[in-house]
Amino acid sequence: ETLSYILRKQNNHMKRLASPVRGRMQNNKGYMATKGSVKGIVSNLVTIEADGPVAQNEICYITVGGVPLMSEVIRVNGKNAYAQVFESTRGMRIGDPVTFEGHMLEVTLGPGMLSKNYDGLQNDLDKMDGVFLKRGSYTYALDEEKLWDFKPLATIGDRVTAGAWLGEVEENFQSIKIMVPFTFEGIYTLKSLQPAGKYTVEDNIAVLVDESGVEHPITMKQKWPVKRPITCYADKPRPHKLLETGVRMIDTMNPIVEGGTGFIPGPFGTGKTVLQHAISKQAEADIVIIAACGERANEVVEVFKEFPELLDPNTGRPLMERTIIIANTSNMPVAAREASVYTAMTIAEYYRSMGLKVLLMADSTSRWAQALREMSNRLEELPGPDAFPMDLSAIVANFYARAGFVHLKNGQTGSVTFIGTVSPAGGNLKEPVTENTKKVARCFYALEQERADRKRYPAINPIDSYSKYLEYPEFADYVAERVGAGWIDQVSELKQWLIRGKEISEQINILGDDGVPLDYHVTFWKSELIDFIICQQDAFDSIDCNCSLERQEFMVRRVMQVCHTEFSFDGFVEVGDFFKELINAFRQMNYAEFDSDEFRKQQAKADELVSQRAKN
Repeated sequence: ETLSYILRKQNNHMKRLASPVRGRMQNNKGYMATKGSVKGIVSNLVTIEADGPVAQNEICYITVGGVPLMSEVIRVNGKNAYAQVFESTRGMRIGDPVTFEGHMLEVTLGPGMLSKNYDGLQNDLDKMDGVFLKRGSYTYALDEEKLWDFKPLATIGDRVTAGAWLGEVEENFQSIKIMVPFTFEGIYTLKSLQPAGKYTVEDNIAVLVDESGVEHPITMKQKWPVKRPITCYADKPRPHKLLETGVRMIDTMNPIVEGGTGFIPGPFGTGKTVLQHAISKQAEADIVIIAACGERANEVVEVFKEFPELLDPNTGRPLMERTIIIANTSNMPVAAREASVYTAMTIAEYYRSMGLKVLLMADSTSRWAQALREMSNRLEELPGPDAFPMDLSAIVANFYARAGFVHLKNGQTGSVTFIGTVSPAGGNLKEPVTENTKKVARCFYALEQERADRKRYPAINPIDSYSKYLEYPEFADYVAERVGAGWIDQVSELKQWLIRGKEISEQINILGDDGVPLDYHVTFWKSELIDFIICQQDAFDSIDCNCSLERQEFMVRRVMQVCHTEFSFDGFVEVGDFFKELINAFRQMNYAEFDSDEFRKQQAKADELVSQRAKN
């Protein structure tokens, strides 16, 4: 009975077209609102005694001093509901009134979200005053007054389902589809559709008729609960198309695919932020969403400051035009951290339903896990490793599973590629968040403190990191067609050279330069050539920061030719001097425009060096 109640209220609420700010404070017509009062307070966890049915994840408002505070029910036990408050609970008292809204935490989806800065509850931060957010202050996510140039795509009489494209508007040079609300079930007939013209998100642009003959007016906006995945697609196959990022350590060594998942663990100061910026700027994505989850305020400010200044290398226009930032800082209530990652993922799924390629970056999922741990402890649940919830692995797995490559019902494709960062304490990659994420993420980019200290950026460990997409037969076929046959075998050989080089380096450190054969020095320096030319990259150089796949293939081939060449040396000192000069020539190739005069000049210099020492 309770589940039926909440589903009826949920569907009714999401079909209403009232302002979200008003909708949050008004209950659904035709249903008696459940009331309650505060019974207990433990920081952001509040125990509420309800006078009617309450459902898991239902939103409620606790009125404190006349200010309504948004909260989410996270457990129901008899008449008691336990809610996490998304605001500070200072001043809250036993007996404060509570109103349950009959719907889950939801976001407003529609034109006008690009270039916006939101908090975890999708409040438009640009509409708020002051340095700090006022408690109980909520703003509307979209612009209700802006006129959008609407173009119809469907035809009157069409039979449509949830997610079908009715029309489109242009926002920041992106085609934003106006779709049948995701909450609609069954088949509908398009009775009327507005002609091309200018309309607001509040205007009715279509009327649908369901199988019972009931008419449903449609606007450009809709609502969707953040903790339910949007599944308005025909099929979700295993992803296999390479997502080019321009970062050699990713594209060549550990590739990620459109609709793939990956994560970047690493201690403080190893370059997570710079790597995220590089991927966001250069990846082949239509929409970029940055979720700052529990990060330090100064780092979030850097994102706000730097992203508007970044230029899209493909179009030359500001990258911010196709970027959305979900900001949640460490000084905000911990409950809002969980909301921020789910809000970001739901917005990403919305754009995926338009046939767009979306890149979602979350920094950092460790802060989200810490919020889960804190609420779990306050609920006195049985703790898991390091006091994290016992179901942490299931929560992480369910979230990562929302990413993916999909075939839409109209034959188009869309994708959400998710890359999260993890901030393990002390760089311990054996802690629960890292271990549980490794079980579900297909790409593992381990940032290493030692490489960062040696200024070998990006500081991704080339041996410990991996991409399981290299094991997919369909990915192998795609890469063979895109790059060339034998590419994956070359990548495997590169890694073997690096592994062998590390082993020899350890032996040299123990036995000394004179204690190992001369061939060992040659092998070690060949691995160093791979490290310096393929694994390392200058994110602040205008040319080396973004390496095309064609250029990567060329450089790998050239480096492997050196590795396969046998050289003649009289001592280990000659080996070091030769390879240092050779590495410098290759590095100058990385800093020159591909196939330019300077590039060919450095290439000829490298060829001459090799020919001088190569065995006949």
